[in-house]
Amino acid sequence: MYDVDVNGKVLKADAEPGTPLLWVLRDTLGMIGTKYGCGIAQCGACTVLIDGQATRSCQFPIEAVEQSKITTIEAITEDEVGRKVVEAWVAAQVPQCGYCQSGQVMAATALLKETPKPTDADISDAMSNLCRCGTYNAIAAAVRQAAA
Repeated sequence: MYDVDVNGKVLKADAEPGTPLLWVLRDTLGMIGTKYGCGIAQCGACTVLIDGQATRSCQFPIEAVEQSKITTIEAITEDEVGRKVVEAWVAAQVPQCGYCQSGQVMAATALLKETPKPTDADISDAMSNLCRCGTYNAIAAAVRQAAA
């Protein structure tokens, strides 16, 4: 049994050691906004914030987060920067299929919290999540809008 701080609430998670955080969030805690994409921490669909850092949760073991604060897409609009990112995403009509977008929003929020006025190079470097629909230009535009 693990005590995990998710979205400002300490929750009990019954999981085996080594269970990826993604599966604890989705299957144990019922937070299905964080998506499974590739399972090898490459695509970014499973991105959450762990102590403010964008982290691929599909390869991050549950025992590594017991002393950390986890933020998922379900609570991102409670954060001022996260709310601006979501508003920019909607205004720019970024999503097409939408599957990767929760991870994209989390990565953008982490970027803007660390670098409030990112350059195009900063955006390119930080937004490494994959989007099968190819909305990269809209994503970059939304990040710039949220930063404005």
